[in-house]
Amino acid sequence: MKKEKLVIGSRSSDLALWQANFVKKELEKAHKNLSVEIKLVKTKGDKILDVALSKIGDKGLFTKELEIALLSKEIDIAVHSLKDLQTEIPKGLKLAVVTKRHEVEDVLIARKKGMTIDKLPEGATVATGSLRRRAQLKHLRPDINVVELRGNVPTRIQKFLDSNWDAIILARAGVERLKLKKHISSYLSVEEFLPAVGQGALGIEIHSDNKFAEDKLKVLHHPDTYYAVLAERALLKALEGGCQVPIGALGQTKSNGLYLTGLVASVDGSISFRKKVRGSKLKAEKLGKDLAKDFIKAGAGDILKEIYETARKK
Repeated sequence: MKKEKLVIGSRSSDLALWQANFVKKELEKAHKNLSVEIKLVKTKGDKILDVALSKIGDKGLFTKELEIALLSKEIDIAVHSLKDLQTEIPKGLKLAVVTKRHEVEDVLIARKKGMTIDKLPEGATVATGSLRRRAQLKHLRPDINVVELRGNVPTRIQKFLDSNWDAIILARAGVERLKLKKHISSYLSVEEFLPAVGQGALGIEIHSDNKFAEDKLKVLHHPDTYYAVLAERALLKALEGGCQVPIGALGQTKSNGLYLTGLVASVDGSISFRKKVRGSKLKAEKLGKDLAKDFIKAGAGDILKEIYETARKK
């Protein structure tokens, strides 16, 4: 019998390749007559490494070229870190699958094990490429000096090891997937440090009319994670957020409903709004939109307006 075939499009970073290979392995394990090929695609975010994400805009920064390859049918599947996938999916494409989520926390990588944010010395220097992390860090410790950090996970860790910084902050999922757990000093509790929208989950995007790929991918879909990130992404979309805005969110599916916690903060961390709602997972998008309205009523809209205006002037 002739083997069936699917082509995955992937960025070339270590983490992107881990993700693509994970999907390849799971698909080939589930479908014995299926052969999966990985095709590398370079994105704008991979090419511009010396400029802060917040300064170059984030509309499809790590996804646009993959989506072009999907639309032209050069590839069948695009595997994304869901936190990189913009909330507006281009016409002709669809988010077919959301995988089971890894642990969602951020982690502190410092000079010694057990180091936590509150134990860092006065005026410590911490590096991060995320405005969300910067804002939450400054809210907890206004004295900390935050510097810019770009690059893939191993590059960021190496930059830290070669620097005189006190610590860096990364996503737990990426560090653990690449077997770099030995570098973790402490885990940042979601109670005080909310993750990015979609953090820890993979989003698999396909061409809307690719029924063959959609059928094969069903084995990877995780409904509870899907509903959780659907609520998070609806919140982000309603607030028009992205890399340029300090917004955090976490959806958690429990036996008595879907809980959604959100955060909107000023870049310097001096103002921080945190809110929580609960509802049916079957109304996940409405939950996200409702929480966004709560934030606007509370005054978070003023922060967002100021951030967008500042970004436009740059």
